[in-house]
Amino acid sequence: PWTHPETLTARGAAWHRKVIGRAVARASAIVVPTAAVAAELRRCAPGAAPIRVVPNGVTRWPAERPVPDLPERYVLAVGTIEPRKGFTALVAATAELGVPLVVVGPQGWGGVDLRAPHVRLLGRLGDPELAHVLRRAAVLAAPSLAEGFGLPVVEAMAAGVPVVHSDAPALVEVGGGAGLVVPRGDRAALVSALRSVLGDRGVAERARAAGRVRAEAFTWENAAREVWAAHLAHGRRRAD
Repeated sequence: PWTHPETLTARGAAWHRKVIGRAVARASAIVVPTAAVAAELRRCAPGAAPIRVVPNGVTRWPAERPVPDLPERYVLAVGTIEPRKGFTALVAATAELGVPLVVVGPQGWGGVDLRAPHVRLLGRLGDPELAHVLRRAAVLAAPSLAEGFGLPVVEAMAAGVPVVHSDAPALVEVGGGAGLVVPRGDRAALVSALRSVLGDRGVAERARAAGRVRAEAFTWENAAREVWAAHLAHGRRRAD
């Protein structure tokens, strides 16, 4: 609501600023998923509570459930269809490349219309169906203007799928150099990065290998330990 208010309604941006500011003022401790979010919170809604960064984890996928009539080769995007996700630029980029785009996620606010001859909108999927779609993607694209973490990026890396993502600070942090990074809103750069992955087997294989290694850092066991440590630290401060 502070860095990209244009990706929310005016009322939504004001509501989020008010609620987050109130929560920060009342909190004894704060847990966020990335250092990028921590930095934005300190800058935009400063408070006295200590902030601990606890990254999300990757869930082990269940057995796959097939989704019929998928393209033989496609770019995948996962997320709510709303202005913040940058999917409109992705539709244009994949059209220029002549490659199908599969989008998984519900329709959100803002009237974003992704309908095009090369686009398949699957809506919200269960985990078994999502596992099937994800593992068969040629590349996952995450051209978001802003993110707090970017779980689909890590999930794709864990599945051995190359990733192209924007330079949104949280995505750069989570990607850790394993994905191909493009400037936000730069369609030409997005086309170039996607073309590299789709057209160069060496680029794709290096991205797969780097992604698998990067994804190993994100486990729910680590997240649980860090959150528990935050509770213990808070308890000690109260006792003192």
